Amino acid sequence: MKRIRNFALIAHVDHGKSTLADRILELTGALPKREMKDQFLDKMDIERERGITIKSQTVRLSYRSNNGVEYIYNLIDTPGHVDFGYEVSKSLSACEGALLIIDASQGVEAQTLANLYLALESGLTIIPVINKIDLSNSNLKKVKEEIKNITGIHTEFFILVSGKLGVGIEKLLEEIHEKIPYPQERETKFKALIFDSWFDSFKGVIVLVRVFSGCIKSDQFILLMNKDKKFLVQEVGVYSPRSIILERLSAGDVGFIVANIKNIHDAKVGDTITLVDNPVKNSLTGFENKNPMVFVGIFPIKSINYNKLQDALLKLSLNDSSFTYRKESSTALGFGFRCGFLGLLHSEVIKERLEREFNLNLLTTAPTVVYRGYLKSGQILEIDSPSKMPDSYLIDDIKEPFVQANIHTPDKYIGSILTLCEEKRGKQQSIDYFLDRYVIIRYLLPMSETIFDFFDKLKTLSKGYASFDYRVFNYLSTKLSKVDILLNGKMVDALSIITYEDLAYKRGRIICKQMKTVIPKQYYQIIIQAIIGGKIIARETISALRKDVTIKCYGGDISRKKKLLAKQKKGKRRMKKFGRIDIPQAAFLSALKID
Repeated sequence: MKRIRNFALIAHVDHGKSTLADRILELTGALPKREMKDQFLDKMDIERERGITIKSQTVRLSYRSNNGVEYIYNLIDTPGHVDFGYEVSKSLSACEGALLIIDASQGVEAQTLANLYLALESGLTIIPVINKIDLSNSNLKKVKEEIKNITGIHTEFFILVSGKLGVGIEKLLEEIHEKIPYPQERETKFKALIFDSWFDSFKGVIVLVRVFSGCIKSDQFILLMNKDKKFLVQEVGVYSPRSIILERLSAGDVGFIVANIKNIHDAKVGDTITLVDNPVKNSLTGFENKNPMVFVGIFPIKSINYNKLQDALLKLSLNDSSFTYRKESSTALGFGFRCGFLGLLHSEVIKERLEREFNLNLLTTAPTVVYRGYLKSGQILEIDSPSKMPDSYLIDDIKEPFVQANIHTPDKYIGSILTLCEEKRGKQQSIDYFLDRYVIIRYLLPMSETIFDFFDKLKTLSKGYASFDYRVFNYLSTKLSKVDILLNGKMVDALSIITYEDLAYKRGRIICKQMKTVIPKQYYQIIIQAIIGGKIIARETISALRKDVTIKCYGGDISRKKKLLAKQKKGKRRMKKFGRIDIPQAAFLSALKID
């Protein structure tokens, strides 16, 4: 155990974490050069296309130090985006240390601090690494001073590296075994924590574990303490980075267990595994589960794919337990699911994975957050979709979630950013200056105002220099209204929104205008209306496609043409009554575009 080091790579988005992991793989000889490729640990195509890490990946490395001792490094590469903070927190539960990677040109950003605090709360040893020192616009003096002032980490502990060129990687590998403590075994009985799992068509559920004490071999019976279920171990092993079957996993190891687990719900992330014939008394504390904050309705375009979508969600929820789903029905869209996510990017990634990995064609509704309705009867409702919003005369109070937002920006953009936060109904908490030219702005913001375009506007106003991180703060009372959308007098529940009372009329008008541009013309007139509590607040009309039925009339009395036009008019009324209006995906997104 004294030769084992378990550590994670943590950083803000695009600070070179995956590139640094590639160089570590090369220098430790984990892969031959012909098999190396950029972002090797990012397995999904969507990760490579977007240039971000979505799923944490574990790899076991063998490193012979300068003193001749061979160490085992269990490296976990984690995501940097705030929406995937759950992946970071569960990965840190398997580690004793973390490499905090900071871009030499960007410095400390919002998610840098968020991930640092997660690591410190877990009691991990931190090694600060300044990456991209080869860039022409890197400013090491400024970044060192910034890190020291904001994080309190002394400059003598910094490791300077270039993930692209491989500079400083060997020194970093030496620091890992010198600074990060080895695992401690506090008892002899087998105890392991599940911190990831996924479904394999041939082997069933595969669980990724960190062994805290004892050892596990194949042909032993294990007990999943949370579900109180027993399974026979088929094989154990590690990823190095290819899967390698081992005789046993011992204390300090990070590896996988295959135990013929067929039911996806049995392998809960955060559960404790022990041996049936020699069990431990107390389970491990695991880590804090994240509650979903953004809810989106997901419906199959073809209703025949409903069961296929349900199976796909079941399998993805095992691989990513930070999102939830439940059955939902819509008069406009049929049967589907109401899915909860940690953020908007999280929802986009899951939808794309469903379409790519399971060959589904899906339609999603506009995102909403969870409101709390306090009824006059004393009942408290969790409102995660507009369809659950009760009538206004039944409501005594309604609260919406607010987030504690931390915005890092150069001071020259502070005016426009403060204006943006005020427009989004924010409540200013503090403005802290450091290094004369940089500012940390703290605001309480309604989460409903941040889930769609807040980040894009922030980047535009700051020319890309500002960074944004948030944590859920609390539920606060506010005035909200429900806006319903009608098409030819029929309510489309999937287009309904809950919005701030003062913005309700504006949003209703703009949704109608934007839907007029995205809904294709039919052979009959389409009337779009927005209503609040039965009162119509906006109306738009999509005119019918013209078809000249009199073109074949050559001469003759005018009554012939009038007869044909009357017949056409009667037919259009019938089409309007029985016709189906196809609503494109853009119509649902228009529900949040209010500018």
